[in-house]
Formats: sequence, structure tokens, C-alpha cells
Amino acid sequence: MTTLSPPRRPVHPPPRYRRPLGLSRESWLQYTVLLLLAVLVLAPVVPTLYQSFLDRPLYEAGGVLGVDNYVRLFTEAGFGRVVLNTALFAGLTTVLSLLIAVPMAVVVVRTKLPGGRLFAAAMQWPFFISSLILGFGWITMYGPAGFVSVEVRRLLGFLPWNLYSIPGMALTEAVALAPIVYTFCANALRQSDASLEAAARVCGAGPLRILRSVVLPLLRPPVVYASILVISMSVETLSVPLLFGQPVGIDVFSTFLYRNGLQSINPDYGVLGAASAIILLVTISLVALQAKLLKNAQRFVSVRGKATRPRPLDLGWLKWISVAAIAVYVVMGALIPIGGLVFRSFTQVFTPLQSPFKTLTGDNYERIFTYPVYVQSIVNSLLVAAIGAVLVSVLSLLAVMVARRSDFRFHRAVEYLALAPQAMPGIIVGIGLFWALAFAPFGLGSLIQGTLWALIIGFGLRALPSGFGSIAPSVMQIGRELDNAARVSGADWVRTFTRILAALVRPAFAGALILTFVTLLKEYSPAVFLASADSNIIGTTMLELWVQGNTGSVAALASLQIAITATFVGLAGLLLKGRDKNA
Repeated sequence: MTTLSPPRRPVHPPPRYRRPLGLSRESWLQYTVLLLLAVLVLAPVVPTLYQSFLDRPLYEAGGVLGVDNYVRLFTEAGFGRVVLNTALFAGLTTVLSLLIAVPMAVVVVRTKLPGGRLFAAAMQWPFFISSLILGFGWITMYGPAGFVSVEVRRLLGFLPWNLYSIPGMALTEAVALAPIVYTFCANALRQSDASLEAAARVCGAGPLRILRSVVLPLLRPPVVYASILVISMSVETLSVPLLFGQPVGIDVFSTFLYRNGLQSINPDYGVLGAASAIILLVTISLVALQAKLLKNAQRFVSVRGKATRPRPLDLGWLKWISVAAIAVYVVMGALIPIGGLVFRSFTQVFTPLQSPFKTLTGDNYERIFTYPVYVQSIVNSLLVAAIGAVLVSVLSLLAVMVARRSDFRFHRAVEYLALAPQAMPGIIVGIGLFWALAFAPFGLGSLIQGTLWALIIGFGLRALPSGFGSIAPSVMQIGRELDNAARVSGADWVRTFTRILAALVRPAFAGALILTFVTLLKEYSPAVFLASADSNIIGTTMLELWVQGNTGSVAALASLQIAITATFVGLAGLLLKGRDKNA
């Protein structure tokens, strides 16, 4: 007799956790990330655009919309000259950056260069030092009364350069931005296939012919992409134009906003808003063009399949000229200005007319650590960098997971919002958040305005694209079969992330922490409008001391920031290396 067993009940995965309104917890988290990014990105943009069309300040009632601010901007405020100066400055900076970086990338990566690894490592310094500190260093050494300038004038009878001019500004900025161009070109050369070079060598082509006919044409995409990035960064930079241009009346976009906003007794907020809107439009257009070029970069791929190992080219005696040229850039452009700035911090007077060793002193550092306001600026910078790095890295990780690792219907919007701040100049972020906090609901603006939280928001917004870009590649390298296996086992998106993916992206998250900490520590431009007397940071304090003529204290603060950054990066590198060995 056959016994019929009862039918088996189908096995279903555990029910997904749902909150009210029928949304699962993953949907709540994804919509929260989207809303938070939208608020952060739109907060400085909307008030800026609205003020640009308003005939009176935002805080005054009865405003009428119109285009009078734009008309006055180009007819009464002398903005046309500002546009011309900005174009000349950005264009010359881009040309000089390319002339410095492209040949350097080629000879370091593709040729037998003595000390090539050392030079490649030396190109990383601007990622850890702000352009504000570099500007102070250049003035200390190459300014009209600089240590090197005085000696050169004594020997030649004249000074063959002038930092307080558009070419002088462009040269200083190009030295700071050239390593970015170098990084793009060097990475492209390392990843490209060397088969074409080998074929040219078989055909009898010499090293110079190979470089000119094969290597340089392959650099066209990264050169174009890096050029747009340099132009965008030159348009938004404040430090070099403020230090070099403002004393002689050379205004660019950023200093125009600084002069008509912060320094003006009675600011014209309409003109200020219109100028900010135009700068924002320019930078957004440049970033959009950059993204389009990057999207089409695959059509420049020269060789596919198995790549051959590149064989370094031997330039013969020309390699020593290359070594000398790179050494001049590294030593004259970076080591001497930074070294002079550090040395200035330990002297009372820094001039070749008197031996600096006779005026050695610790008074500059004593002054910094004696006055509580200066100590507080250091503490504030560390707090903003530490807290901001954690918050930005967490938000970046969530944004990457939603944008690249979920089925969220608005995942592309999340990615666009996370990367959008790269098109927002720091000074625009400061102005826009200042207006946004003034009109925040429920009195939130009054609680945040002038505090460290305002700086964390402004600085964090600027660092968000760096955090996103640091984590995204690592997440994309993790196979989706892990997600699928977890889903089959009944795990929802949140549990898949917390139990499986979180451990795999931990190294990338640590890298994002380091990158955002350094970025936040050297940031300062939004603080020009967001900081108060109680929330000054190292950057704004250095500007105040520079205006007062206290160059010794400026050098001491700059040296302390360099030391803090170097210590943090060194310790972080050791910890990550130790973790990799134990893994």
C-alpha cells in the first residue's frame, strides 16, 4: 500500500523588512541618500541663482525678479576686464602646465631615466600641500623682496621676473597643477600597450622618432581631458590671484567675488549673485565637456588583447638634459619655496643681506602657541578634517553603493549629485551656503552659521567627488555574483552590503578617509564666507596674518600644516601597508 506524503510547502526567502508607506528599508536608505545629496548640492546653488535675478538682497522683502544685475555686471562693475584677466590667466596656466608635465611624464614612464622613481614620487607633493602655502613660499623666495630675488637683483642689477603679473600668477599656478596633468599622462602611458613601440623599433625607428610618432599621439585624450580640468581649476582658484594679483589690481573671477563680497563695506549682492552664477555656469560647462570627452575615451584605445611589456627607451645623452630639467622643476618649483617657508618660520629676518643663522628664533612658533586664537585655528582645522573625513567617506560609500550596486530607479541621479560639486568653485560654495543658512527653516541656519559645522558642510561638499571617485573603482571590481548569491539566500540589499560587501570595500574606504582628510585640511576658500571669529581655520588665519604683515607667523602656521599632513599621510601609509601584509 502506497502512502501519499503531504505536499511540501514551498520555501520562500524571509520577508523583506518594510517600513510604513510600503517602502522597504533599502528604499528608505536609498531615498535618504538621494535627498541628502540633493539638499547639499542645491543648497548653495539655488540661493545664488535666485539672488542673481533679484533687485535687492535676499533678506529684504518685496524683491522683484529681473536681469538688471547682469546688465550692471557687464556695464558698471568692470567685469569685462575681469573676464579677460581670467581667460588669460587660465589659458597661460594650462599651456605652462602642459609644457611642464607632458614631457616629464613621457621621459619618466617611457625612458631609461636615472632617478625615475624618485622623480615620480616627487610629483605627488601638491596633492598634500595647498596652493595657498605654495603661494606664500613663492613670495618668500621669488617675490620682489624674496630671498632669491634679492640675491639675483644684487648679481644682475635687475630682477628678470615679476610674480605680481598674470604671467607670474600663471607660472606659480602651473607649478601647482602640473602634477595633475602628469598623473593623467603617466597613468595613460602605464596602461597603454607597447606593441606599437615595438613595431616601430623593428622598423628601425630611433627613440626620438618613437616618442614623436607613437607615444605622443596616444597622449591626446589625457592631455585634452587634463587641460579642461586645469582650466576649470584655474578659473576657481583664489589663493594665487589673491596673493599676487590683488596687490597690483589684477582681478579674476575669484578675487572679484572676494573683493565685492567680503571686503566691501556695502556689498552689491545682486552683482555678486550674477557674477557667481556666471562662474558657476562656466565651471559646469567645463566639467560637462570633460565628462563627455572621458565617455568617448575608449575610441582612442590603440591595441586590445594581450599587451606587451614596455621596454624603456634609451635617450642617450638627452636623458641627462631631461634629468636636469625635471630637477629644476622639482627643486626650484617646490623644494626651495617650501624649504624657504619652513626656514622663514625659524628666523626674525630672512634675507641674503644678513645671514639667516644669526637671526634664528623660535618666536614665530611661540607667538602661534601663545595666542589662544591661533591655537584654536589649528584645533578647528583638525576637527573639521577629522569629522568631515568620516562623514564624507561614509556618505561617499553609501552613494557609490546606491549608484553602482543597486537597482534604485534614480541611481544615475545619485551619481550625478555626488560628482556635481567638482563643478562648484569653493568661493561659490561659501557664498551660496552663507545665503542658504541665512534662510534655513526652523532656525537651523542660526545654529549652524559661523560654527565648525558650517565649515564641515562646505568643505565636505567640496571633498565629496574625491571620496566618491576613490571608492567607486574598488566597488566596480567586486563581482556581482556575490550580490546574487546573497539575494538567493534571502538577504536584502542592506544585509548584502553590511554582511558581504562592507568587508571587501574596507581598504577603499580607508583610502577615502586619508584622501578626504588631506583635502579638508588644506581647504580654506569656503571658510572665507562661512567662518567666524570662533571658527577660523589655519587657512583663514594665515590670510589674516599675511594682511597684517606678520610673515613669520604665516610661515610657522604653514610649516605646522605641512608637518601635520606629512605625519598623517605617513602614519596612514604605514597602517595600510601593515594591514596588507597581515591580510
